[in-house]
Amino acid sequence: MKKAFLSSCFAVITSGLWAAEPVESDFYRITTFTTPTETALEVGSIELLPQGKLALGTRRGEIWTVEHAQEPAKVRFQLFASGLHEVLGLAYKDGALYATTRYEVTRIRDQDGDGRADVFETINDQWGVSGDYHEYAIGSRFDKAGDLWVTLCLTGSFTSKVPFRGWAVQIKPDGSLVPTCSGIRSPGGIGFDAEGEVYYVDNQGPWHGSSTLQHLVPGSFQGHPAGNEWYSMAPNMGERPIDPIPEAFLGDRKRGQTNPTGDPDRMVKERQRIKQLLPPSVYLVHGKIGNSPTFIVCDESEGKFGPFAKQLFIADQSHSNVSRVFLETVNGIKQGVVIPFRSGFASGLIGGRMDADGRLYVGGSDRGWGARGGKPYCFEKLEWTGKLPFEIHEMRAKPDGFEVSFTQPVDPATAGHLSSYSMREFTYAYREDYGGPEVDEVIPKISSVKVSDDGKTVRLVISPLTKGDVHELHLEGVKNREGLPLLHSVAYYTLNEIPAQ
Repeated sequence: MKKAFLSSCFAVITSGLWAAEPVESDFYRITTFTTPTETALEVGSIELLPQGKLALGTRRGEIWTVEHAQEPAKVRFQLFASGLHEVLGLAYKDGALYATTRYEVTRIRDQDGDGRADVFETINDQWGVSGDYHEYAIGSRFDKAGDLWVTLCLTGSFTSKVPFRGWAVQIKPDGSLVPTCSGIRSPGGIGFDAEGEVYYVDNQGPWHGSSTLQHLVPGSFQGHPAGNEWYSMAPNMGERPIDPIPEAFLGDRKRGQTNPTGDPDRMVKERQRIKQLLPPSVYLVHGKIGNSPTFIVCDESEGKFGPFAKQLFIADQSHSNVSRVFLETVNGIKQGVVIPFRSGFASGLIGGRMDADGRLYVGGSDRGWGARGGKPYCFEKLEWTGKLPFEIHEMRAKPDGFEVSFTQPVDPATAGHLSSYSMREFTYAYREDYGGPEVDEVIPKISSVKVSDDGKTVRLVISPLTKGDVHELHLEGVKNREGLPLLHSVAYYTLNEIPAQ
């Protein structure tokens, strides 16, 4: 009798009825490396090298090479270069490392093969540096044309005291600098999607109510006007954008009211007036997704990192986490959804890179800003365990709502019930003040839900849809066919454009 009872209990537990709900570490495992004791390894950038090696650039101006990072017990660090200034970009090409530092792009070679750099060449140093602490330079890897992209922080948050602060520039193969996009405030990372399109993340501040993921389209204005004075040095960019109107000229009003010039302080309205203004592709909702976004990594591992092929993974320094972004193009504009992915890293993440086998190497620091992770710096690795998480896979805009797909088939009873879902809409004021709250809240009606025959997709009809707003979708009631909830049951979709069909 006792044996039969125990067997019955075991069957119930393994069926999932009594099993503990899954947690992030069941699906994505963090490995923390022991770093060299002779340095504070504040990782600001990571690049892949031949033969499975890595290069780590640090905030302290060093570059370290790493061997055997795939097997932590065998890992070996070697100092490759020092004496640089904030290595916040690394790219490898033809036997050389290209380091983006505060002052320049430097090509670095180990000519005698002893593992230490001995040749340093300035490739480009044509942007300005005033000495202000805020003037970081964030560099990319090489794009498909062989160019490097560099995003340049403003002088402080409000001004651009030297040329091209507040810009994205391209460094061509011949070393020349091409001004490419204006309107940048405080970039934290830059990267590419699977098609080679370029994006950067900007941090909350003046003219940025929240941190954002932004699409770097040549000739575009990304939103902060302080750097626009350098259009006189960028004839390739064409006409200087007109400035957004400061908050001081707008006065108090409710939604829909306007100031005397007819211009409310909302991005969706200013897009009608400033032709070069490109809205954020995704609002990285402040305080919920993170506070200080950094690296952008695209999963091109062809399934070795799990079920999210070609999606973007964005780190946050303050929250010590990584979030996931799915993008689509509607009416020629990039937009999409951000979903929490993995928390629990040891420090504030800054640098990141994924190898072809789906290992995401990350590192960072808490110096100057603080971070939830609690450690002053870290170098870590994130890997898929092989277990398939029950997650939102994609979220796409429709003319009358959204289509949401999942990594596993849903339980049709819970997923087909309206009470399993809720939504709110909001936006941020587009103004010169530092940051800002969520404003213009709307609670739309979810009038119908339809589950696909294969159980992998639901179609939600929602009214109203509000152009320019973040649509925050909660799916707490949705279960999979084993009765388990979503690992992350909230998604934030930035609806720049409403599709016609």
